Amino acid sequence: MLHRISAAARVSVPPSRAGPSCRIRFTSATLALWIATSVGGGDANAQGAQLIAAAPSHADSGKTPTGSTAPAASAAAALPKWFDELAVNAFVSTAYQYNSNRPTTGATSYRVFDFSDNSFNLDVAELVVQITASKPNDAGFRVDFAAGNSIPQITKTQDQNAAQFDLQQAFVSYIAPLGSGLRFDVGKFVTHMGYELIEGYDGYNDNYSRSILFGYAIPFTHTGVKASYAFSSKMAAMVEVVNGWDLLRDNNRSKSVGAQLTLTPVAPLSVLLNWIGGAEIANDNHTNRNVFDVVAILKPTKTLTLGVNGDYGIENGTSAVNPGSDATWKGITGYATLAFTDKFSVALRGETFHDEDGVRLGTGTRATISEGTFTPAYKFTDHVLLRGEVRYDTANQPIFAKRGTLSDKQTTIGANVIFVY
Repeated sequence: MLHRISAAARVSVPPSRAGPSCRIRFTSATLALWIATSVGGGDANAQGAQLIAAAPSHADSGKTPTGSTAPAASAAAALPKWFDELAVNAFVSTAYQYNSNRPTTGATSYRVFDFSDNSFNLDVAELVVQITASKPNDAGFRVDFAAGNSIPQITKTQDQNAAQFDLQQAFVSYIAPLGSGLRFDVGKFVTHMGYELIEGYDGYNDNYSRSILFGYAIPFTHTGVKASYAFSSKMAAMVEVVNGWDLLRDNNRSKSVGAQLTLTPVAPLSVLLNWIGGAEIANDNHTNRNVFDVVAILKPTKTLTLGVNGDYGIENGTSAVNPGSDATWKGITGYATLAFTDKFSVALRGETFHDEDGVRLGTGTRATISEGTFTPAYKFTDHVLLRGEVRYDTANQPIFAKRGTLSDKQTTIGANVIFVY
């Protein structure tokens, strides 16, 4: 498996998990500040040039500073410690996809991020700025700036107008000195639900396209507060109180509650039990929606990773098939990834999703979608990854756009390049 990190772990993973971080030293700014405050007029330019010329390069940073570099070193030492702890990482994903159905709208049906047919796309360009909280009494923050013509359009909150920009995450963290450390995150963060991720520098999936469960069974992000605690190396838990599904500002007076229990009974196996419940309809505080999600990941060998994701959702009285009845949806997805070498791997995914009451897919009828995906990937370096993909979707009724009409199947071929820094 290439780079799989659980959705719950993404908001707290140290920057070093994804290659080199950019440490912001502000050497030039320090020199300029010292020059401005120490000298004046025409002498400042001459002395400033002399200082810059004398300043050691990064390659010579181990040498003892002498002469005019001493004041700059003193000024640098006076900078707040958090300047040195600041980390900056980047992630860029770009792709091309072709749909054999050739939909006249140019949009592939029932896809989450890879919806543009016969088009080169900048899926997302993401910049992450953070100070990581990793031990008791640590405080930190994380901000994820995302732009692009695919992912931000979907992950942006329902009450956000910008189409090609998303403040995907923005939260502060504090680890209270209780036991092993009780972590609090406050702000906007990605959901704890599901096997697959909204990709970024600290986690990307084994397949390019996302599963139906990822797009239609669970939320993307939450805004609120959550608390996480590791009881041991084999068990951890999280609870959260949030505005709901994909909302910066709540659309009713009822809050949603989520929880996660992570179990690692043996080293090769991880099991995540997830739940979220609450009223999600605008101006309705009583129509509750509950989703139960389970993720299991097994790594029997160093080269083989197996996974399964199951979801069951229910919402009171919102069925489009039987008005007045509860709407339900359920699905299961299986994953297998085999790494032939350190650079080349192949990922398979098979899935079926049942929208029993026509609410999640929006068909208004009982609909079932199944899909199979084959994704070979080649990792050129730790920073560059190329993925190809062939995917076949089928449904129990004609719901896929095809040349101005509808079909019960569709096939897509795609290529994706990822840059991680």
